[in-house]
Amino acid sequence: MVVRSERANEKVELKVSADVGSWLPRRSSHAADWRREDLLAAKGATTVSVVIPARDEEETVGDIVRTIRRDLVEAIPLVDEVLVVDSRSQDDTARVAAEAGATVVAQDSVLPMLPGMAGKGEALWKGLAATKGDLVVFVDGDLYDFTSDYVTGLLGPLLTDESVAYVKGFYHRPLVGAGGTDADGGGRVTELVARPLLNMYWPELAGFVQPLAGEYAGRREVLERIPFVVNYGVEVGHLIDILEAHGLDALAQVDLGKRTHRHQSTQALGRMSGQIMQTMFDRLARYGRLVSAQPPATLLAQFRRGESGHGVEREMVLTDVSCQQRPPLAELLAEVREIA
Repeated sequence: MVVRSERANEKVELKVSADVGSWLPRRSSHAADWRREDLLAAKGATTVSVVIPARDEEETVGDIVRTIRRDLVEAIPLVDEVLVVDSRSQDDTARVAAEAGATVVAQDSVLPMLPGMAGKGEALWKGLAATKGDLVVFVDGDLYDFTSDYVTGLLGPLLTDESVAYVKGFYHRPLVGAGGTDADGGGRVTELVARPLLNMYWPELAGFVQPLAGEYAGRREVLERIPFVVNYGVEVGHLIDILEAHGLDALAQVDLGKRTHRHQSTQALGRMSGQIMQTMFDRLARYGRLVSAQPPATLLAQFRRGESGHGVEREMVLTDVSCQQRPPLAELLAEVREIA
């Protein structure tokens, strides 16, 4: 695959690797390519669970649940289970989701014998543990323009090709600000952190349009055999671990159109970036791709308006961005069965 590049005001031709160049057209599709009726015919006895992690998402989670139930449970029986994992919400997320027709579980009520951890990846791992579907679809709970095509698009490659283990969504990400709307200005952590590092150390993943996308689906037997980073490093950890275990051809991506959701502050994105970088350095060490004389520090220092008493008119805020993770679920459940 050849792409155009601008460098020093001079046009040059650059090529991605042959593997990525052949993977892109073979493993990329559009949600509209997958008709519900065709997927239902391909489904057979396969069961499908949709997991929605949600923390303080009362404004959006109800519409997401209602759309899935209306289109993919009642109109056509493609989805067998819709689960919302309430991640310690302080609003009415749990009530709204239940009234919309979802099964709702509190994050800390799943596998209660384990000490609780905080983060998006924790909610996803608990959702995997609380469901039974052969295929598991993960959808963020903060989407404003959700359609059931998100689910059918992600299921398409899995239901029609047994060699596909995991499907990642991608989309246009508008960034709405005081100066107007940038049609593709979202995904700032992807462009500034995740993509450069992936291209450096896992160039096999260079073809993923949105490696940090929160919409994806996988086969249970694959998901239960990889660890889940408990914070925002979970998505990039998935891609790297499945690549290492199953190879690039087990991964696919689907264009889901446009994704609009709540944007986070720059400082929140900094914390997210730190978690993602810690995850990637953990994987570099785990898979022997980089040997470091000293592990990276896990405290992130940020500054906000206020008094610190240290000679600057700023307050220092410290965040632990360490790569805490849950073990592969299959290993944990095997240990529990042995004890029982």
